[in-house]
Order: sequence, then structure tokens, then C-alpha cells
Amino acid sequence: MKTAEIKELTTQEIQERLASEKEALVRMKLNHSISPLDNPLQIKAARRNIARLATELRAREINK
Repeated sequence: MKTAEIKELTTQEIQERLASEKEALVRMKLNHSISPLDNPLQIKAARRNIARLATELRAREINK
């Protein structure tokens, strides 16, 4: 998910997306510990998406 796409979302949508991304990351890590993922770079991409969402959410908090 790109930064431009994130900025178009509402604050509520960002919070929902952040929660689902965190849940998906936990699931991926668990699955990867049991049997290796086909593409372990998915974990890295998920972490980056979480960081992007959290950064935009924090920026909106500061601007209020």
C-alpha cells in the first residue's frame, strides 16, 4: 500500500486497516516459524505497511 493511497483513507479506515495488518503479521510470523513461507519478504512488507499506517495516523493526531 502506497503513502498516497493511505492519505486518501479516513482515520477510521486507517485504524481498521492497521489492526488487520497487525493480525496478518502475527499469523505470518507464526506460520513462518512452523514451516517456511514461500516468500519471507512478505513479513518485511507487512511491517512496512504497518509503519506507514501508524505514521499517517500519528501525523493526523499531531495536526489536530
